[in-house]
Order: sequence, then C-alpha cells, then structure tokens
Amino acid sequence: MTDLYQTLGVSKSASAAEIKKAYHKLARTCHPDVTKNDPKAAEKFKEISAAYDILGDETKRRQYDAGEIDEQGKPRAPFGFGGGSGYQQYGGNPFTGRSYSYQDMGGAGGFEGFDFSDLFGGGGAGGFADLFSNMGRAAGSKSRRPMGQDVSYSLTIDFVLAMTGGETSVRLSNGKQIKVKIPAGIADGATLRLRGQGQNGGDALIKINVASHPHFKRNGNDVEMTLPITLKEAVLGAKVTIPTLTGAVALTIPPNTSSDKILRLKGKGVPNKGDLLVRVQVLLPDHPDEDLENFVKSWKPKSQNPRPFF
Repeated sequence: MTDLYQTLGVSKSASAAEIKKAYHKLARTCHPDVTKNDPKAAEKFKEISAAYDILGDETKRRQYDAGEIDEQGKPRAPFGFGGGSGYQQYGGNPFTGRSYSYQDMGGAGGFEGFDFSDLFGGGGAGGFADLFSNMGRAAGSKSRRPMGQDVSYSLTIDFVLAMTGGETSVRLSNGKQIKVKIPAGIADGATLRLRGQGQNGGDALIKINVASHPHFKRNGNDVEMTLPITLKEAVLGAKVTIPTLTGAVALTIPPNTSSDKILRLKGKGVPNKGDLLVRVQVLLPDHPDEDLENFVKSWKPKSQNPRPFF
C-alpha cells in the first residue's frame, strides 16, 4: 500500500505550503516536458500528481488521514458493506446466499405463492413445513439479479493531454486495465462514465484531476504562458522559439515590446476552440552590466511619461 506522504517526501505533520512546495519540486524533475520519453519519470510524475491531488486538498487529506479514502481517493468500505461482504436488498440468507426483496415477499399484501392457512393446515409440524416450503418456492420464482453498482475512481492526467485530448489507461478495482478516451479541453474535476465497467453491470465513474504545468495555465479554451525576453529583444524585436501544446514554434517579438504585452497565437489553445496567449516579461541582466549602464546614462529619450497618474 502506497503512503502518499512518502511519495511526496514529507511528514504527516507537514503544512499545506510544505506539501505544495514538495510537489512542485518533484514535478520539475520528472515532468514529461523535461524528461522526454522516459517512462519511469512519467510514471513517477503520475504518482506524485495523484498524491498531491489528495494531500493538496484539505478535505481529501483529512479523509485520507482518517482512513475514509485510500491512496487512489476511493472510499474505504466499512466491515460488512461493499465488495460482496454484506447482504444486498432486505437481508440475505447467510446459508444459501439468496437475497430477498420486499417484492419477493409479496409486497404489502403478503407472501406470494403462500396461503396463510398452510400455517395451520395439515396439523402440527406439517403446517410449518408447508410454510417454509412455500416461502422457498415464492422467493425462488421471484429471485432477481442484484442491481448494478457504480464504482468511483480518481485519475490524474497531464495538462497537455487534458487540453489536446487523447487516450490513457486506468486500472479498475478488479485488476482489469482499460483505455479511457479523454476529450479535448476536459475540465479539472469532470467525471467520465464508463458504461458497464462497475460492479454487476454498473458503471465506472472516473473523476479527472488535471495536473498543473510548469509553463502553461488554462483560461477557458485559451492557454496562457509567460515569456521572458531580454531588453535588446524588447527594443529591437526578435524571433524566438517557444513551447506550445503541440510542439515548439517560432514567435516574432515586435520592436518596442513592453512587459505584459500579450501576443496571440491563433489555434494553439484547446483544438478548434482556443488560442495561446503569450504574456511578455522584459528581464534586465541578473548582474550589473557596465556597458548598459553607460548607455543609459548617455541616452536622452524623447518625451515619455511612464506614470500618467498626475
């Protein structure tokens, strides 16, 4: 059994901030965009994302600590309920395994196929023998297949998969591994219903948790990202390579581009629905640059008021 605290490398007394920090630290080292075709890293990323989905949520973490849900977010059934260990409907026969419903007993009008005069007819014990014989025939002729039960699961998927759509796999409680189609643009917290994959013909309900991405953020059907550029690129303009949901592309930075200017790449958000919004951030050198300082000292800019507050 997996311990989610060990997966994130934190103690059970860790604060919410410490858990979030540990998740982001691990995500940076094994994210698919960083590791590139490393199946072990991809599996590790799924594990830490699933752990953070529970421990990063105050309610789910409390339920997990209390033993109410397992490491996959599924409810833990108390003893005697679920998994075939309890009796279905209105009480089963622990000796024959048969379950009886209210309708099996003839509803409000009495037991079908059984006349109460049998209780006293035939005299003595024979009457009681007829009683149980008739009850058995009534229940046997009316036995019903147990109603199907839905089973809930939690599945964490990569941000890019959630935006572009595709296929992934999920392992059911019976050990069966099936493929799940993810529609493009699926929302975090959405539920997919897999017909007939629950218990006794019920459905499997897959709650989708979308993992965070180190560069992208969703805004409706659009995707946003921040692009750092140098002062020279901002002043003179440039052509730079940036990541998108479907691979790297060249982006033209117009001359005299200020921080917070948004450049829009059509069709690079949710397919056929959204765009990629690139927010520019002009960065100065990390350390003093003597040439830049001398230039600025000698520079005589034309009239410009960057703070038109007064």
